[in-house]
Amino acid sequence: MITQMDQYLFGQGTHYEIYHKLGAHLEEKNGTDGVNFAVWAPKAKAVSVVGEFNNWDPKANPMKKLGDGGIWELWIAGNLEGELYKYWIDGADGQEHYKADPYAFGAERRPGTASVVTNIDGYHWKDSKWQAAQVKARENTGKPISIYEVHIGSWKKDYSLNEDGFYDYRRAAAELADYVTDMGYTHVELMGIAEHPFDGSWGYQVTGYYAPTSRYGSAKDFKYFVDYMHQKGIGVILDWVPAHFPRDAFGLAMFDGSPVYEYADTRKGEHPDWGTKVFDFEKNEVKNFLIGNALYWIEEYHIDGLRVDAVASMLYLDYGRKDGQWVANKYGENKNLEAIEFFRHLSSILERRTPNAMLIAEESTAWPDVTRRAEDGGLGFTMKWNMGWMHDFLEYVKLDPLFKKNNHDKMTFGITYAFSENFILVLSHDEVVHLKCSMINKMPGYPSDKFKNLKTAYTFMMAHPGKKLLFMGQEFAQQHEWAEDMSLEWHLLQEPEYRDVQNYMKQLLHLYKKTPAMYLDNAGYDTFQWINCSDAGRSTFSLIRKEPESWKGALLFLFNFTPMEWGDYAVGVPHAGNYKVLLSSVEEGAQTVYQSVQDECDGYADRLNIPLRPFEAMVLAIPMPKKPASGTGRRPAAKKADTGKKQRKTPQK
Repeated sequence: MITQMDQYLFGQGTHYEIYHKLGAHLEEKNGTDGVNFAVWAPKAKAVSVVGEFNNWDPKANPMKKLGDGGIWELWIAGNLEGELYKYWIDGADGQEHYKADPYAFGAERRPGTASVVTNIDGYHWKDSKWQAAQVKARENTGKPISIYEVHIGSWKKDYSLNEDGFYDYRRAAAELADYVTDMGYTHVELMGIAEHPFDGSWGYQVTGYYAPTSRYGSAKDFKYFVDYMHQKGIGVILDWVPAHFPRDAFGLAMFDGSPVYEYADTRKGEHPDWGTKVFDFEKNEVKNFLIGNALYWIEEYHIDGLRVDAVASMLYLDYGRKDGQWVANKYGENKNLEAIEFFRHLSSILERRTPNAMLIAEESTAWPDVTRRAEDGGLGFTMKWNMGWMHDFLEYVKLDPLFKKNNHDKMTFGITYAFSENFILVLSHDEVVHLKCSMINKMPGYPSDKFKNLKTAYTFMMAHPGKKLLFMGQEFAQQHEWAEDMSLEWHLLQEPEYRDVQNYMKQLLHLYKKTPAMYLDNAGYDTFQWINCSDAGRSTFSLIRKEPESWKGALLFLFNFTPMEWGDYAVGVPHAGNYKVLLSSVEEGAQTVYQSVQDECDGYADRLNIPLRPFEAMVLAIPMPKKPASGTGRRPAAKKADTGKKQRKTPQK
């Protein structure tokens, strides 16, 4: 199967469908069924295929080396689908190595470590309507994107199924699709789908980059999962880990007895903090392995996006390293030039071949132009996790109300850079593990106050510019930190306060999805206006979300992060009219209408006087202006809020 052209393109790093050639492929030869095995092991002295079919005997099926590129190949007759296998390698270090296939489409269920001869062809997709509706990734920034981050193995468990209680891909698809549709999410983001040996790594130490984990079923079962989600109108994003890989003896580390996939220099090739290996982005074949893998998930499994883990660790040569533990680039800087080139190559190929797929960076620094196109000098990502906003937001909402007034800027600073990249606001799994507390237990105050705080915090997140991501369980205020070996605490929904949080989050998500004013972030500051961001003394905020150059569907948001009731809270409004309450975090089904009065406030000619209750967030519909509105088209200067001494209009029910 491996031609000279295949070898040449692989050596150039441009064989984007290399997974069709390397690995184990069912291949008929002269009318006889068999499997063609091919592996890259450039410094191996000898390589054999070993498996159940030859009693794991290294002498039974030796492979042939093709040219100088380091690819070994062998066709073996027989119906071997479903058989376990590995590569036996006589290594450059003089040792024998038994390695899983880097390009295997299937893997043995842990604790087993063998690869499985797997046929991924023949699945009949039914998601043509979904695929036809997708547009270029760069245009997705103008669509509502609210992501439910999910770990299938712990979302729900049923111990009647297996000893781990794992749902399989098919059952998970049915229940998860119904749930996220009902809640109002647009996408799911899946943790730990590529095969990994240790549950506690959550899937971030991968050994089978081309194999959907066998914990939940087969490769075709996973295709069914994606297909089913698409038929229900839900996009699927995968966590993808090109930053590092584990040292497991059967995996990629020292693959042929020499550093094949990792940098040879340990100052570049190892992460001291994580104890893992770093991909060598100087090697074309390694970059081809990863770029081919990205395309594999998108083209073979119809994945809608890849969230790239630990991008900062790839961009900075000194990431997690002390002085003397890292080596500078040729300019004496700490930038990994090869990783930068890798991202630009990857993003340009995805933009050309799979323009509807998103490439999302988990990047935790101020690296510029992450979401700028590669041809314009950026890295080419579609979106970036807004880690700075997340840290400031969490630091603020967990404070006792007494101390919030001195940290008011933590909630306002994010707007200064909110449109510098295409951001996703994230409250991910990383924020509810390792003694960081669950979201509900980050909140200050008495138990009843915690629930109010959480709902108001979620409302602020939904109002703030940026796409949204919430980890599973946070939507109903799970009490315990997340653990990969336990189900979410679904029993809590028997209690009214947890159902209330879930129902409120559902209302927020559906409001977001149907309101362009809340998600047209790509239009920049035309979609956002502070009304008053300076009322630190009362820890209140007021803001507007609107469509560019239009007041259609515009919303007014009010926030009170204290246990104090501001009985006659005054807020400036862009024009006169009736302002209808669409949502209140403390009053279910609130439909009160407040009529503005002509009186200057917050730089506007009109104002509302509203009783803002303890820990309340309110969302009001802004009426269309009857005439050119004062304040329209400008961002009013923030000033101290009025104390509310003016007479309040009687609410109209």
